[in-house]
Parts: sequence; C-alpha cells; structure tokens
Amino acid sequence: MSEPYKVYVVVDRTFGERLAALPEGVPVWIVDTGTNAPVARRLWKERKPRSHLTGITTFKADSSPSPEATLLSQLDTIELHHGPYSANPPYTQLEVFGTALSDEIRTELCQYGFNAFQPTAEGFRCSRPMPTEEL
Repeated sequence: MSEPYKVYVVVDRTFGERLAALPEGVPVWIVDTGTNAPVARRLWKERKPRSHLTGITTFKADSSPSPEATLLSQLDTIELHHGPYSANPPYTQLEVFGTALSDEIRTELCQYGFNAFQPTAEGFRCSRPMPTEEL
C-alpha cells in the first residue's frame, strides 16, 4: 500500500530554514514572509516538483490575522488543490505548523471530513478517511 497523501501547512511566520527539513515531494503551503520566502525560493531552484500536486506553495496573509485565522483562510484553497476535485486519490492527512488546534479549527476541518486530531510540539496533525464515492 502506498503512503497516505499528506499536505503540510505552515502558518509560522518565522519557520525559515526548517522548511528545508520537510520531506521533498510532499506538498507544503507556507505563509509568505520575509523569513519564509527566501527559503522557499531557494528550494524551488534546488528541488523540482514531481507533479503539479507536489512542491512548495507560498501564500500571502495580512500582517494582523492570527496564525489560526491564516490557516482558516487557506483551507478552501488547499482543499481545491489537493482534495477530491483535483487529486485522485485526494489528500487524507494534514500537518500544521505554527498554530495549535482550536475548537474553531477543529470544527472547520470536520466540515472537510477530518475526524482524527493529534497535537504536536509545533501545531497539530489530522486525518480523514479516504472518500468512498466518486465525484
């Protein structure tokens, strides 16, 4: 059996060089900041994505929202790019760096079918079952 399809989301504005430690070939969405963007640009040159579903994607966020709000604002876009409408099979695991699992985040992720949650030292990870019906 192949590895589950996982997506990393980084809302830590100072994640920086830790980005290079995330596994190559796994999609990463990272907030575009003065610390994170230079590392992402360097890795774009060093690593070639295996497909349009892998690699590092940077996204803009206002300077005022909390990491929690930043994550919540990106979930629809991540689902669009890696969910059942764009990927076969769709992603079933999400690992977040830079914000803890709040009730609001859990509620929103449950709307996408995520039902297992685990806190980590730098955020949380969650998973959902593989969809059973065709779209």
